[in-house]
Amino acid sequence: MSLLYLRSRPIVAFDVHNADHRKWFAEFIKYRGWGKCPVRFMAESLEVDLVTFIEHKMLVYYVQQEFKNGKTKKKPTTKSTLCVVRKRHTVSSQTGKKLTQVSTSAQAS
Repeated sequence: MSLLYLRSRPIVAFDVHNADHRKWFAEFIKYRGWGKCPVRFMAESLEVDLVTFIEHKMLVYYVQQEFKNGKTKKKPTTKSTLCVVRKRHTVSSQTGKKLTQVSTSAQAS
């Protein structure tokens, strides 16, 4: 048996429900390499590469977390206040031509 084989990292299937696997993938994204990962992941399908396979699994996992039981997390709402804009504004296109000049002394809600 080869010495390289004995010292190689174990090959495991990526499990999205395993917090360590998600953490190691986050480190892969951060450091742009698998150097700090103690295992080697394998893809269950030969149709896509490993990173695409894991990204798909992570996407499905987090979408299910977000929308489980048909409930979504509500964003915090802020109270709107009345304000008065007292300046004239010009709206220009990317080429620098003036499109509209708006008098903005009206109240906004």
